Amino acid sequence: MLRHGYRPVTVLAVLATGCAGCTGGGDGTARPAVSPAGAVPAPAPAIAIEPGDGSRDVRPDRPVVVSAVRGTLDRVIVRGGGSTAGGRLSADRRSWRTRWPLRPATSYTVTATGTGAEGERTALSGRFSTLRPAGTFRIADVTPRSGETVGAGMPLIVTFDRPITRRRAVERALSVRMSRPVPAAWRWTGPRQVVLRPRHYWPAGQRVTLQARTTGVRAARGVYGTAGHVATFTVGPRRISTVDVRRHRMTVRENGRVVRSAGISAGKGGKRAYTTTSGVHLAMGKYDPVTMTSAWMGVTDPKDPRYYKKRVRHAVQISSSGEYVHAAPWSVKDQGRRNVSHGCVNAPPEFARWFHARSLRGDVITVTGTDRPLEWDNGWGHWQIPWRRWVAGSAFGRPVPHQDR
Repeated sequence: MLRHGYRPVTVLAVLATGCAGCTGGGDGTARPAVSPAGAVPAPAPAIAIEPGDGSRDVRPDRPVVVSAVRGTLDRVIVRGGGSTAGGRLSADRRSWRTRWPLRPATSYTVTATGTGAEGERTALSGRFSTLRPAGTFRIADVTPRSGETVGAGMPLIVTFDRPITRRRAVERALSVRMSRPVPAAWRWTGPRQVVLRPRHYWPAGQRVTLQARTTGVRAARGVYGTAGHVATFTVGPRRISTVDVRRHRMTVRENGRVVRSAGISAGKGGKRAYTTTSGVHLAMGKYDPVTMTSAWMGVTDPKDPRYYKKRVRHAVQISSSGEYVHAAPWSVKDQGRRNVSHGCVNAPPEFARWFHARSLRGDVITVTGTDRPLEWDNGWGHWQIPWRRWVAGSAFGRPVPHQDR
């Protein structure tokens, strides 16, 4: 019994000479092709297509397969939804199959031509339609934005609009191309999000392209993708800053060369909330100005001695827990000498203006000298996870394969 609407159909095209339906006898008289004793066995078909002509409710993640039963294939075209499905012809030209899933709820036509074993031309066409899914999924967001220039630590973050249970199928559809191939791997950070990170920071000038071929991919029971996504980003200068909390100093390097250094004041400590987190931070965004308040620690009453509300200039965000590198004219006398902030990196106004102007999302800011580690899921703290553990978070447990440019 055939399932899922698959019903192979075969057709034979034969070029012959002489009278149709007869053969020549030795005595010059015509004899019938079928003897009174029974029918001549039907000749073998030349081309076969799956799913068969007229099939309905075909799963879009099942491949279209065209086979040359006799001879070889010359050309196969599968069209539907206003586009042509890509496919691969085998080395011996005996079979062809689609490379990626098809669109759900779409009618398709298949046209195949070939050459028979005796050199005759063969051809076959058919139609089928894919199923209308019970549910769909799509990519809700890709960070960074397509066309953005980013820092050397920038992760590629893909967020879906619903939970993914068939992670291998979805991850397989996420193709990554690099202008300079380096080891990189996906890690699922939750049911709706997967993140790509290189083993080491991206090289300056790297160009990375995501080709998400999620159309027709089955992400969960009865749930299929309805659209793909393409995004490209470029890596700018390899800007890596270090903040030494104990020495009260911030140093900025670009492509390995020190370009600026300044005295700073970090979190005053005494309690966890006032301690700057140590670890590899990334610049997540920059603002000028940004209003900072004590609401993050539950203090909203202006009469509370802990209350504050301050308009801050030239702020670069480095975590989701409220840490920034920002201008702090009120603490200039402490910068380079002692830590007095609530956790942010207070910097001289002129230095903060310079750092804000140059910063790209994904620039690396490594903080050392405190007893509060940055959590891996605090902002873009993904570099806190060692490489082996990161790779283990992939649905395949291995780095992404290198793709041709």
